[in-house]
Amino acid sequence: MSPQRRRDQCLCAVDPHNFTGTVEFLLLGLSDDLRVQPILFGLFLSMYLVTVTGNLLIVLAISSDSRLHTPMYFFLSVLSTADIGFTSTTVPKAIWDIHTLNKNISHAGCLVQLSLFHVFGCLDTVILGVMAYDRFVAICHPLHYPVIMNPRLCGRLILGSICISLLDSQLHCLMMSQLIFCSQVEIPHFFCDPPQLLRLACGDIFIDNLIMYFIGALLGGVPVSGIFYSYTKIISSVLKISSTGGRSKAFSTCGSHLSMVCLFYGTAMGVYLSSAVSQSPRKGAVTSVMYTMVVPMLNPFIYSLRNQDIKRAFQKFLSRTV
Repeated sequence: MSPQRRRDQCLCAVDPHNFTGTVEFLLLGLSDDLRVQPILFGLFLSMYLVTVTGNLLIVLAISSDSRLHTPMYFFLSVLSTADIGFTSTTVPKAIWDIHTLNKNISHAGCLVQLSLFHVFGCLDTVILGVMAYDRFVAICHPLHYPVIMNPRLCGRLILGSICISLLDSQLHCLMMSQLIFCSQVEIPHFFCDPPQLLRLACGDIFIDNLIMYFIGALLGGVPVSGIFYSYTKIISSVLKISSTGGRSKAFSTCGSHLSMVCLFYGTAMGVYLSSAVSQSPRKGAVTSVMYTMVVPMLNPFIYSLRNQDIKRAFQKFLSRTV
């Protein structure tokens, strides 16, 4: 943002009638070109329908097949539910904005979207860490797996993940609610992205930036560290297996999860690290499509194509439905 524009916004924000209570945000989206809007509408709608349908099928297939009532598939169903909520927080609003060409969102609506975005986004990251721990116990301590990963521990892990996600959401919401904006702010994104909101706010935002990146590093770094430690131990244990079949079976149970970890963390970290140094917000909006739409859409395909149990559960569920 140019210094002149920032000064104009700050002067505007001094007026009591232009405080955040009457702020209206304008989501600029990915492109202003009217010829591109039908393409974006079809692309967003198709990806959203595939994401919701695929992840919902995973949840229904796991819940309907008693053989899949194990910790690994229980965590997978929670991950699929979080993916549905994560993509539903931003994509329907973006589709509606493209369809109606009305890209306004109120200050309250922006805070609600931001809160839900962080609830489901943080839940995704924590659940991926929990799933890594589950695979670590299953492969490194197979004889003690039923005792360690008992239903009570699984329930506590999910409850703890939800509490952490809610705390993260409320911290971001509280921080963003204290910012002062002009009466109408243009956000170069298709949803209320916290880094973009901080850039458009008036006043000194150094502390806010510091807090936001500290929370992101903490809630992203701890699960990543746990995943890294788990897979270090897993690889060490698998290499000690003498039979080739045993090694391939052990790696196959981790391949899908590791693919999701690389996709989700790789794209999310890339977007937020680049936003800290990039001077082109629109490029960040385009790359955000990867972790807000593409990664949740790929989750059902990654887990179903390489997992015979999920395939059988799909077939069984669909045959019952038909």
